[in-house]
Amino acid sequence: MSESGLWLGVLYLHLLAMAFFVGGQIVVAVAVVPVERQSPDPKRLRAIARRFGYGSLAALAVLLVTGAAMATHEHRWGDGTLQLKLALVAAVLVLAVLHLCWPRLHAIQASILVASSIIVWLGLNLAQ
Repeated sequence: MSESGLWLGVLYLHLLAMAFFVGGQIVVAVAVVPVERQSPDPKRLRAIARRFGYGSLAALAVLLVTGAAMATHEHRWGDGTLQLKLALVAAVLVLAVLHLCWPRLHAIQASILVASSIIVWLGLNLAQ
């Protein structure tokens, strides 16, 4: 495999993990939660959230590893856009822990989604 093919693969994994993390948040917020809240069995919603949470942790691990590899390869650690993106990633991690403590506080989940969307926008700016 060529070096460019390797880095294309790293970018692919990064984008796939991002799609799972952000896209999953949108699906859960827009489709799963409203439907499951009408269900008489709240355990189902908790089980779905737990499953998505495990997948999100795996996606975050992939995002951190591939993002760090790309930042190193492209010598981007001093880039202000990357630093802002990393600050928002840290904020999302803190918000995710808070969401575990207070899962019914919808403002936390909304903040995670908004911050994640901004992270994607910043990532697009870095890719140009």
